[in-house]
Amino acid sequence: MKLFDVYPLFNITPAKAEGSWLWDDKGQKYLDLYGGHAVISIGHSHPYYVKALTDQLSKIAFYSNSVRNPQQEQFAEKLGVVSGYPDYQLFLCNSGAEANENALKLASFVTGRKKVIAFKKAFHGRTSGAVAATDNPKIVAPFNANHEIVFVPMNDEAAFTAALDNTVAAVIIEGIQGVGGIQLPNDAFLQFLERKCQENGTIFILDEIQSGYGRSGKFFAHQHAGIRPHVITTAKGMGNGFPIGGVFIHPDIKPWSGMLGTTFGGNYLASIAGLAVLEVIEREKLIENAAVQGNYWIEKLKAMPTLKDVRGRGLMIGFDLPDDKATVRTDLLHKHKIFTGEAKPNTIRLLPSLTLSRTEADLFLTALTEELK
Repeated sequence: MKLFDVYPLFNITPAKAEGSWLWDDKGQKYLDLYGGHAVISIGHSHPYYVKALTDQLSKIAFYSNSVRNPQQEQFAEKLGVVSGYPDYQLFLCNSGAEANENALKLASFVTGRKKVIAFKKAFHGRTSGAVAATDNPKIVAPFNANHEIVFVPMNDEAAFTAALDNTVAAVIIEGIQGVGGIQLPNDAFLQFLERKCQENGTIFILDEIQSGYGRSGKFFAHQHAGIRPHVITTAKGMGNGFPIGGVFIHPDIKPWSGMLGTTFGGNYLASIAGLAVLEVIEREKLIENAAVQGNYWIEKLKAMPTLKDVRGRGLMIGFDLPDDKATVRTDLLHKHKIFTGEAKPNTIRLLPSLTLSRTEADLFLTALTEELK
C-alpha cells in the first residue's frame, strides 16, 4: 500500500531531535524554527516530558472515558491555573479541528441557532464544520459546503455589524491567524466582538490552536486584549507532539450526559503529556522567554529594509518578502539548514519552540541577512 499523496515533501528524513534542533538520517543538523506547525512548545525530546510519558506508559496507556482518570483531572486543574481560566470547564479531544468542531456544536446546542460568522483568511481545521469556517474554497468539499457560514473582513466593525443577527450561533476567530499569514486582530476589535456577542446572545469562540500555549507572550493571544470568550479552543503546543486538543467552556454553559464525546481524548498518555508541558512551561518561564525573544526578533526584523510588514507577537512572527526574494525560505533550508514556515504567496512564518535561545535567534538573523543581500 502506498501513502495517499496529499503532502508536498522536502527530501529530508529527520531521525533525531533535541531542543530547537533536528538531525536527519545522514547526520545533518537543522535549526527548527517551525516546530512542526507550532506544535513543539517545550523543545524536542525534553527529558522531563520523555520521562513522564515513559513512566505512564509502563503503568497504563489507555482506557475509555467511562472510568475515573486522575491524570485527566490533574491536567485540567493545572491547565486552569496556568492559563488563567480556573473557573472554566475542559473537554479534551485529539486535535485542533476536533476542538473547533466541538466548539461549534456546543454553540449551536446552547443557542439553538445554526449560522456562524468567521473571518477572511481564517483556518479552523479540516473536519466538516471547521473546514466550512475556513476561508479556502479549494479544501471545502461539496459535502461540507452546506453549513451557514458568513465570512467578513477582520478588524472591520461595520462589516461585522451588518452580518450579525439573531440567527448567529457563534463567532469564531483566531487569536492570531496562522495559516492566513500571521494576521492579528486588533485588541479593540476583539473587545468589540465580545461586546456584540454578549448583546446578541451569540457564543464567542477564540481559536487559540496555533496562537495559544504561551506562544504570543501570554498564555492565550486574546489575553492581550483583556477579554474572556465563552469558548476557547487549543491543541498544537498542548502536548509537544502528542495529539491533544481541548475546549475551554464558560462556567455558565451547563453540560448534559452525552452532549460531547470522544474515544481517545484525554487518555492517560495525553493527560500526562499535557501536564508535563505545563510544568516545564512554568518551571522554565517559557512564556516570558517567548515574549523576550519575540520582541528581540521583531525589533531586528523591522530594521531590515527589504522585509515588508513584519508582524506578530511573541514567537509567532510573520513577514513578507519582495517577489525577487521569493526563494529565501528554501534557501534558508538548503543552504543554512534552517526550517521556517510559509504562507502564500511570499510570507515566512516563524513558530519555534518557546525554549528558543538568543544564540539560536541570532543564527537565523545572520542567515536571513545573508540571503537578503
